[in-house]
Amino acid sequence: MPFDAINPPQFPTPIAPYSAGARAGDTLYVSGMLALGEGGTVLHVGDAAGQTRHVLEAIKTTVEAAGGTMADVAMNHIFLKDMADYAAFNQVYAEYFPGAKPARYCIKCDLVKPDCLVEIASVAHLG
Repeated sequence: MPFDAINPPQFPTPIAPYSAGARAGDTLYVSGMLALGEGGTVLHVGDAAGQTRHVLEAIKTTVEAAGGTMADVAMNHIFLKDMADYAAFNQVYAEYFPGAKPARYCIKCDLVKPDCLVEIASVAHLG
């Protein structure tokens, strides 16, 4: 099945060859989002809550560019550099999913840049 690339124009230039999202039918796959600015500059260094908010806003922008809302997000793949940031992450995360909660998993791992603390990739089902 062919897909449509979703690349909101307000996003910085990607640091690698990918699209912010890919819509295939009614399914939207959102790439792993990091708290990055133009040129790959890490934003909110040392602030897991700030990075989480930035990442979720990027996901929201991508989902909305594809015609959906955060209520359409059915699955989140969460990557944390340090599980000590889990509580701060969850506090912000809960703000973005106040109703039915998407399925998710959360793993601890190194991220593409040493100052990145949070990465999230999402799957949304748009109607």
